[in-house]
Amino acid sequence: MRDTPDKTPIWKAIANALRSDLAEGRYRPGDKLPTEAALADRFGVNRHTVRHGMSVLVEEGLVRTRRGAGAFVAATPTDYPIGRRVRFHENLIAADRRPEKRVFALDERAATMGEAQALQIQVGDAVCAYHGLSLANGQPIAVFESLFPILRLPGIAAALKGTSSVTQALGVVGIDDYTRASTRLVAVRATATHALHLQVSEGDPLLRSSSVNQWERGEPVEYGRTWFAGDRVTLTLEA
Repeated sequence: MRDTPDKTPIWKAIANALRSDLAEGRYRPGDKLPTEAALADRFGVNRHTVRHGMSVLVEEGLVRTRRGAGAFVAATPTDYPIGRRVRFHENLIAADRRPEKRVFALDERAATMGEAQALQIQVGDAVCAYHGLSLANGQPIAVFESLFPILRLPGIAAALKGTSSVTQALGVVGIDDYTRASTRLVAVRATATHALHLQVSEGDPLLRSSSVNQWERGEPVEYGRTWFAGDRVTLTLEA
């Protein structure tokens, strides 16, 4: 009697088909995959079978799942150096990524005690608050908030409205060069707002950076707080 070859389990065939889709570039890193319901319709199976096949790709590191958001093609984390000269656009270009910023709000308000201490101004002094989202190749990687002392940098709000580059905006108001004076990193959980903008789940781990940039006279020109999606960025500390 001839041996009958074992049939490939359906869940394994689904994993193989999806693996081929990724290899052929049907989905790019960071792309969201079809829902379990859509894949179940495509392969003519139930969701449990799809979930079994998808779990194999997760174990292989090809796919990442986020609670309540779905499954995504795993992207190689973006290398983001943090040193004396931190420049968003330059960092991403050096990492072979396309930089992009989306500005949510630009307004003026009074500095809190902690902000005033960081910027070396008086509590209640006016600061320009700059809020937005940083993206690499179209994928959200960080939510940011930058504060600029208005008395020290007159015209900074108008300069920021004219460009997406903080470096260029500071140049407009006379700050030709600046360096990082301090950086503090701490692990935090994503709030509902962070989750919305970063396309993660509320409570997912984020890495928050708090930093102060100063110009050549030693006076702070920017106090920034950035919430990085932990699985999309590799922060490298440079001397």
